[in-house]
Amino acid sequence: MNDRMTTPWGERELARFPEDPRDRLRAWDASDEYLLRHLAEEGTSLSGTVVVVGDRWGALVTALAEYEPVQVTDSFLTREATRANLGRAGVGIGAVQLLTTQDPPPDRVDVLLVRVPKSLALLEDQLHRLAPGVHAGTVVVGTGMVKEIHTSTLRLFERILGPTRTSLADKKARLIFCTPDPSLRRGTNPWPYSYALPDGVGAVSGHTVVNHAGVFCADRLDIGTRFFLRHLPTGSGARRVVDLGCGNGVVGTAMALADPDTEVLFVDESFQAVASAEATYKANGVPGHAEFRVGDGLTGVADGSVDLVLNNPPFHSHQATTDATAWRMFTGAQRVLGPGGELWVIGNRHLGYHAKLKRLFGNCELVAGDPKFVVLRAVKE
Repeated sequence: MNDRMTTPWGERELARFPEDPRDRLRAWDASDEYLLRHLAEEGTSLSGTVVVVGDRWGALVTALAEYEPVQVTDSFLTREATRANLGRAGVGIGAVQLLTTQDPPPDRVDVLLVRVPKSLALLEDQLHRLAPGVHAGTVVVGTGMVKEIHTSTLRLFERILGPTRTSLADKKARLIFCTPDPSLRRGTNPWPYSYALPDGVGAVSGHTVVNHAGVFCADRLDIGTRFFLRHLPTGSGARRVVDLGCGNGVVGTAMALADPDTEVLFVDESFQAVASAEATYKANGVPGHAEFRVGDGLTGVADGSVDLVLNNPPFHSHQATTDATAWRMFTGAQRVLGPGGELWVIGNRHLGYHAKLKRLFGNCELVAGDPKFVVLRAVKE
């Protein structure tokens, strides 16, 4: 959905990415508006290096484009939305520096604007990475909806950057004000985090998992993935396998460990996730061939070129609950699979993925299930 956000710097036409006329969700919220209004009303100097972290769909960067901000994001989709929204605003992409959470941050940060992420770990990692460039004169303002800002959020700002306070709520949004203290002893960044997998999870039992901050269930193996690992088609003979929405890559790594001749493509829209998958794969000395790709699902993968797709689809897009991402993953899998190719899906039982798969593939088999999860198999005919 394209819509216009009114800012102190004029109206901006914004949309999410990928654009879908059926998507009724806006590309910004009240927390973006609150932050921009505060900057204008306070006459905040936006000179020097302005860094915007966690901008959901590029709304903040697009509004502040004349100040040539630096965007830091973990999301490929956010980066593409930002490019498109800047184009609508008539701003050349060269006016804004687009960095990922895996890129080295700027050496100096004069204004730091933080859209609080859903993941506290990702916030911790990014504040640690940016802190060396923050100085006593840096303006630090965070923003988020009230439900997203907790005592633990404020403690992170205080522990890593300096004294922190919050604003009054406005339209269920709140601001965070932090006064940097360069003398603060903030400790070391605990990310990435590694641990050994438990026994009883197939080919990866006892092997190492590496998680960068922000990856789902970064400090332990989640119960859904644990269930999936016990039921993977490791003896299927599939030669080209895609771990779609790979997260830390443990599923694709399990397939490669079970059969070294398997070629695995790890795909995720999160830069942190793909970095984790590559680190997990390499940490276990897998002898096979792998490719690691950050992107929009299976875009760029040739039709009919894949034997097996393994997928644990997300059912949240930031704070919104939606099956749109899962549906796009399923349709992408149907396209790239060759005749007889298979899509294996792990999902919460209540999500009803079997109906979608049967409609798309014409078939769907229950491989395994427990009271919470199901493993489903669909075959391209």
